[in-house]
Amino acid sequence: MDFLTLFLIYLWFILTTIALLCVCLGRKESFLTRSVNGASQVLSFVIPTQLQRVTQRALHRLFHTRSCLFVALHVALQAAVYGEYTWEVFVYCWELQFHLLLLLLPYLLLAGNMGCFILCSRANPGIITKSNHASLVKVYAHDGVLFQKGVVCPTCNMEKPARSKHCSFCGTCVHRFDHHCVWVNNCIGAFNAKYFFLYLFSLAATAAAIATITAAFLIRVVLLSDMMHGSYIDEQGQERAVEILFLVQHLFLTFPRVVFMLGFVILLTLVLGAYCCFNLYLALTNQTSNEWYKSRRYGCSRRLTLQPHDRQVVYKNIYSKGVWMNLKEIFKPPTVLERKKTT
Repeated sequence: MDFLTLFLIYLWFILTTIALLCVCLGRKESFLTRSVNGASQVLSFVIPTQLQRVTQRALHRLFHTRSCLFVALHVALQAAVYGEYTWEVFVYCWELQFHLLLLLLPYLLLAGNMGCFILCSRANPGIITKSNHASLVKVYAHDGVLFQKGVVCPTCNMEKPARSKHCSFCGTCVHRFDHHCVWVNNCIGAFNAKYFFLYLFSLAATAAAIATITAAFLIRVVLLSDMMHGSYIDEQGQERAVEILFLVQHLFLTFPRVVFMLGFVILLTLVLGAYCCFNLYLALTNQTSNEWYKSRRYGCSRRLTLQPHDRQVVYKNIYSKGVWMNLKEIFKPPTVLERKKTT
């Protein structure tokens, strides 16, 4: 098998993976998904059929069934980062007389993060069964737009309570369904949303703490070496003042694993920080990821209107009760009794 064939197989594999990820996220009609599916179909003409089937089965098992693969990857990445932090950054910083509490902060955050991770992955997210269906169906009212009364789940053979959704990964309907998180191998629903919220923020704080300490260590090394005031001889034999690019190259050659880890945790901090902001917005407005995405079809408005000429529906979030009550609902999901008291 020549290099071109191997490259085409690899490219087809990547495109198919992206397409399946987009489908898992529910964005079946997005431009990215259509483009990736089109490119995958073109490449499928030059990829052996048997190999396509094997690849599709493998991807389906990864992205459409519950699997511990991403949990193992999650643990492996954390172990790699903390191993590098412990054996290099911590030791060097200790020699440079960094404060002990600052150096121990990532470990304290790790302990809290792992606790939230275990609770989130092991807790019942709000699986709807025949025994609790009668009570859960009374918790939230149907808004008539995203959630229609009387809709029956064909798999569970039960009427869907408002704000619930059937998870194809777990094969069950989940109360106040947000999404299925492959990193914790569990659905995020009404009863474990608080653990996911804390897990996400503690993970972002952990990455930020390691990035800050590592960056402070490298800056201290540069300052102690007085390298900023030095010079170097370039390829043409001319003497030049030290620049930022030269410093980065020098640090990468001196501490390659530390600089690589720093780049990884900085990127992770930015991604997790953005996702934390999005989840905070959802919490403060009493929305789930599933509801936010579905509401994009109808637009956002403070009122629900039916236009006489085209009967266009404008979505209104009827579940928001104010910032404080919305945030409280994450940590203390409402019960039937509480709902009756407020009505």
